[in-house]
Amino acid sequence: MIKKRNLIAAIGLSIATVTGFAQQKANTGQLKKYVEYFNSIDTEAVKNYISNAQAFEFLADQAPLFECPDSVLEQNYYYRLWSFRKHLVKSPEGFIFTEFIEPVKHAGKYNSISCASGHHIYEGRWFKDNSYLKDYIKFWLYKADVGQSKQRFHQFSSWIDDAVYQNFLVKPDQAFLKEILPALDADYTKWETERQRKDGLFWQNDVKDGMEESVSGSRRDQNQRPTINSYMYGNAMALHKIAALLGDQALADQYQAKAMTLKKLVQDSLWNAKSMFFETRKAKGGLANVREAIGFTPWDFNLPNDNATYAKAWDQLLDTAGFKAPWGLTTAERREPTFRTRGSGHSCEWDGALWPFASSQTLKGLSNLLTNYKKHGKMNADVFYQELHQYAASHVKNGRPYIGEYQDEKTGEWLKGDNPRSSFYNHSTFCDLIINDLIGIKPRQDNVLEVYPLIPKNKWDWFKLDNVTYHDQLVTLIWDKTGKKYNSGKGFSVYVNGKQIHQSKTLKHIEVLMK
Repeated sequence: MIKKRNLIAAIGLSIATVTGFAQQKANTGQLKKYVEYFNSIDTEAVKNYISNAQAFEFLADQAPLFECPDSVLEQNYYYRLWSFRKHLVKSPEGFIFTEFIEPVKHAGKYNSISCASGHHIYEGRWFKDNSYLKDYIKFWLYKADVGQSKQRFHQFSSWIDDAVYQNFLVKPDQAFLKEILPALDADYTKWETERQRKDGLFWQNDVKDGMEESVSGSRRDQNQRPTINSYMYGNAMALHKIAALLGDQALADQYQAKAMTLKKLVQDSLWNAKSMFFETRKAKGGLANVREAIGFTPWDFNLPNDNATYAKAWDQLLDTAGFKAPWGLTTAERREPTFRTRGSGHSCEWDGALWPFASSQTLKGLSNLLTNYKKHGKMNADVFYQELHQYAASHVKNGRPYIGEYQDEKTGEWLKGDNPRSSFYNHSTFCDLIINDLIGIKPRQDNVLEVYPLIPKNKWDWFKLDNVTYHDQLVTLIWDKTGKKYNSGKGFSVYVNGKQIHQSKTLKHIEVLMK
């Protein structure tokens, strides 16, 4: 049985706050309905730390609650919470999150795989108890390679430094950052030793990006890919901010210089002016001359300059000869002659099939473009919403909720079929895209709560996101156009610890001081 935490005492809520907290706890009926449904369709072949029987209690205590008029988004939000919980493993070396629910041969101890660790941290940062992620982060930094026959942490590319910083912005803990900064610094240096070229760019085999059989490379080609170079830029920027926060200005300056060098190299060397896209540069010279979803990855870390030329790349998201397909966004442009020719279902292909890993990265990049840039090209909130909705709608198999490895772009068929390793594939984000991008809670270092919604105008008359733990306080966001849904007034309301701190007639970008 899960040990219940006295949340009120733990975060020091006042007596006036208890009423607000109790009201939020009363809203778990919807969560219970979904959990009971998901439990009823699951054989539970694998039980990790939180069993199905314990799922409701755990999620009611730990997870933000969400409701909206879009039943596809709402159901999938709870399905992804429910399935993410399945991957929490209590190991002899602390808590970790797994990628595959079933053991796989290429995993390390406790079925650990580093490939999607950044996704896991982004998704898990919204749980109230951050100790799970702290264990997981320390596992990769200190324990993953101990006692292993081969390297496990650098088995795949990683944006862990960026994810660590983003986790901190939700759950501030400077002591933890100070503890792990030397290990983060040493790990970045190790990547430079292993993968940095003399010209400053990083190279990677596509398989070690988790993207084997791509249209631009192979399992052995040492190509300069937008992925690893964007990740290392994001990592350098994170280390710059962490070092500055902790008062190590020399280290902060060092990583800022590294980041600025990479930014210039990516824009100068990986941008194809002819195709208007960021592309892989071949080890033997020259660009790959093919667009892949990884060309959107630089925006995951706000790397490109804010100009109309780079924004032009996003036109391909709307082009049916580009990335737009009936069931979602493809991993390579559909006009590519070798699109989906590498043998679907037998191995893992990034030559066109839909891949949740890529879909969630592309959606995060699009969100960043719309919120952090002035030049959007043809992109707007309607495009983001449509693609997020389609991504949610793709989470289905035989009429039931499902998340697997990869899909046919025309039919939605899961290309691993009934292979049990594909079930509950924890290789992407979804809940974070709802909280951080669609609803738009933008974590930051100061005590200002910033919200930048990407809900298209007049799309929804109401929504509610509550039970969100942010900076050790409980946050609730309510949009009620008429005031009749929640009977707490018309418009957009924000509550912190049960106390209203903002109200406006329209759903808009806000920055409000949390008191």
